[in-house]
Amino acid sequence: MTKLATQDQSLRISSETIKPTTNVRDLGVLLDSELSMKHHVTKLAAVCHYHLRRLWQIRQRVGMETVTHLVLAMITSRLDYCNSVLAGLPQSTLDSL
Repeated sequence: MTKLATQDQSLRISSETIKPTTNVRDLGVLLDSELSMKHHVTKLAAVCHYHLRRLWQIRQRVGMETVTHLVLAMITSRLDYCNSVLAGLPQSTLDSL
């Protein structure tokens, strides 16, 4: 099987040129050209870590019970959203979650 040359992969519509990309976002899920989901998992882990750090900064003001509820809500909503796309991935890909 031969690959298309880079100039053959772009699509020209009127005065606009559409070029291919290796990653696309659909319904909040990052899909790559190989469907390995590594980019999605990496981005999801980074977003979760960011929010955990932000919650850690307010823990003294709102109390640990409130922080615990916020962490559980955040983790549940982030990890449960479209989690079926993660089914069957190798453990090495999911380890960062």
